[in-house]
Amino acid sequence: MNRPTAAQIAATIEELAPLHYQESYDNAGFCVGDPYTEITAALLCVDVTEAVLCEAVETGANLVISHHPVIFKGLKHLTGQTCVERIVAQAIKHDLVLYAAHTNIDSVRGGVSEGMCERLGLHHTKILSPREAGADTGFGMAGELPQPLSPADFLETVKTTFGTPVLRYSQPPAGTITRVAVCGGSGAFLIPAATADGAQAFVSADFKYHDFFDADNHLMIVDVGHYESEQEVVHIFYRCLTKKMPTFAVRMTKNSTNAINYY
Repeated sequence: MNRPTAAQIAATIEELAPLHYQESYDNAGFCVGDPYTEITAALLCVDVTEAVLCEAVETGANLVISHHPVIFKGLKHLTGQTCVERIVAQAIKHDLVLYAAHTNIDSVRGGVSEGMCERLGLHHTKILSPREAGADTGFGMAGELPQPLSPADFLETVKTTFGTPVLRYSQPPAGTITRVAVCGGSGAFLIPAATADGAQAFVSADFKYHDFFDADNHLMIVDVGHYESEQEVVHIFYRCLTKKMPTFAVRMTKNSTNAINYY
């Protein structure tokens, strides 16, 4: 039986999220391994960790598809002194291929931000910050809630929907929440766009202290956590691959790769 190559599997994801949509600072695509390796099974995750690689070896998956590239900055040596060095060495040792779809899948319809919209049940969605006028690609999305919610009810909905025990948020504007902006990952740069869009709430992550002042009582910033905002990407990968390759073995990791703990 002919098995697909890593390149053929990656091409399926790139139909949704072409690599040329990644930002200049990014390192999406193949990070480790030969793209023409025949793949027995794929393991999906948000982050590549040593535990994820052990899981891949134990389950017979020789391709790991992640959201965050394991190699983001240049590597000057492989001495095992950092987790990235150990992961790369372990992948090479076990002939694993590591592939990432990062800012390219952040900025397309059907990508991370749209996954957030779907979790919140938003409708009439649009790209919050298009790459160019009229474009249907870009960062963040905005849409309407199924029904108006009080700020307290909205915060409770966000906590439940994204499974986070703690939210950081700014002072909400007066009245109910009807329109919501979202962005997977670090979204502070979109505060002006969310305000201009007329959203009463903006759900994203990694806001710094002074970012909350930028809301200026025009909208409620809700920091849901980086991992929590991007966790839907694993399901996006899964749907994308199983739709095009229904007989191919695809698994979602059983390891939580969230580096942040809450107390």
